[in-house]
Parts: sequence; C-alpha cells; structure tokens
Amino acid sequence: MIANTPPPPYYAVIFSNIRTDTDEGYGQTAEHMVELAEKTPGYLGHESVRDGMGITISYWKDLESIKFWKQQQDHLEAQKNGRDKWYKAYKTRICLVERDYGFEL
Repeated sequence: MIANTPPPPYYAVIFSNIRTDTDEGYGQTAEHMVELAEKTPGYLGHESVRDGMGITISYWKDLESIKFWKQQQDHLEAQKNGRDKWYKAYKTRICLVERDYGFEL
C-alpha cells in the first residue's frame, strides 16, 4: 500500500537491506517495529517491499521525530539484532521530501 503522506515538506528514511538466512524472531520484531513507529509522534506512514533485497521507507514530520524513533529502546535492540544476526548488509538514508505527486484509479 502507498503511504498517504501530507503535503511536503516532510522526511523519508530509506532502509535498504540484504538478509541473512537467520529468521529467529525477525517477523515478530518487524511487526513490533511497525506498531511502535505508528505510535511515535511525527510518524506519517511507511512502505515496504522485499524481493531479494528489502526496502522500507518510513515518512516523518521532522528530523526530531526521526531522532526520537532511532533512540527508542525496542528499536535500539532491533538494530543490534539486525547487525548481529538478521542482515548481511544495510544502508539507511534520510531525505527531505520537497515535492510529491501521484496517480490513482
């Protein structure tokens, strides 16, 4: 589903990753991270896809919201597990969205 974001400006956090073969707790943690993000002030929505490489884009009101999200205790634990067992590689990019447009039937 495409996130219903407000008019720009807002921020996008793009998390690209390549998984290991270890699944131990990954699915439950991913669901918990979505639930936690949805309750975080400044969260605007997200989009996620996995086809070999995974890409999740979360949208945020401002940089302060992103910093707050990054420091949530459960998120810090998920980050550690990601480095220790779930990801072969990942990259996080933070971008200012200055313009958006779309089409929908």
